[in-house]
Parts: sequence; structure tokens; C-alpha cells
Amino acid sequence: MAELKTAVAEKPKTAEQLTAREKAIRRLQEKGILTMDGQPMPRRKFLVNLALAWATFAAAVGGALTVLGGFLIPRVDFTKVDVFKVGPPDNFPKNSVDETFKDSKGVWIVNDGQRIFAMSIVCTHLGCTPNWMPNERKFKCPCHGSGFTMQGINFEGPAPVPLRRFEVSLSDDGQIVVNKGRLFMAEKGEFDDPRSYIPV
Repeated sequence: MAELKTAVAEKPKTAEQLTAREKAIRRLQEKGILTMDGQPMPRRKFLVNLALAWATFAAAVGGALTVLGGFLIPRVDFTKVDVFKVGPPDNFPKNSVDETFKDSKGVWIVNDGQRIFAMSIVCTHLGCTPNWMPNERKFKCPCHGSGFTMQGINFEGPAPVPLRRFEVSLSDDGQIVVNKGRLFMAEKGEFDDPRSYIPV
């Protein structure tokens, strides 16, 4: 009787039985650098993968820089010059802050008892909008706690300089005209410029 020969398939080697070279090849295959039959990745596929990786990295960096730029560049349109009338000086009693034009024009009309002036509502720290606190007689920024006197002088918090003032003048019909195209800054000594206020 003829002997039957059975072909026994070789068992795959375990990790302990592999040589260092075979372990390295297996790791490269798992990462996709070598094909399953041990051949290296074709050059074209490698270059395509490399280009895709760099494109992904560039897109991520570009997105991050775009977001960062949004924080660093103010969203202000300097091309428009806003000139408008706010009414006669009698509409603004002494020692008062008028908030009528806060939302529509971004201006407070302040009468500190000696002068009437138009003050910007933009905090000089990071551009938030402070609130007028009539009981405390000060402007207080809700973002980081900067405080300003009725005259706009910074006295607490991180704001580095006082609030800005706009040019004011009297029109022929006796109304106060605010010109937002001309700013006055206390740190430059411009709060005493006659164009920055109307004497009471």
C-alpha cells in the first residue's frame, strides 16, 4: 500500500521566533512603507503621500494663522469718516454722560461741568465696550476690568491709555457736530486742544 503524504502548511512564526530583520520588515509593512510581500512603496505613491502630508500641515498652519490674525488685526473700517449732529449743548446737563449715540454711532457725549466732549466707546485695552456706571461715576470695562473716569482717564485695570475723544464743533444752527475722523489722545496732550471739546 502506498503511503499517503500530507502537506503540512508552515505555521507563521511568533514574534519571539522572528529575526531582527523580519521584525523590522513586519513593522514597515504595518506602517504601510512596505507592501505585504515585502516590496518597498513605489516612489510615486511615496511622493503623493508626502505631498498630501505637507498640504495637510500647511492647511492647519494657515488656519491657525488666520484665527490668530483675527485677534491681532482690528475689525475697523478707517475709510469712512462719520460726521453727525447730536443736538444743542443744552441737551447735555452738567456732570452727565449721554448714551443716546452709544449703539448707533459708538460715542458718548459727556458734560463734565466744564467741557462737553464726544468720547469713543472702545476700550483702549482690547477693544471691548465699557459701561457707564452712574452710581460709581466711572466707565467700567466688562472684559478685563479697566476703569476710566468721566473724563476717560484710565485709573484701574490693564488699559494702558485713556479713552479717545473725537473732534466736536458747533454748527450754524447751534448743534454740536461730532467728527469721528479726527481723534484726540490724552497721552499726546491733545485733550486741551480746543477742537476736542466745547466749553460750557
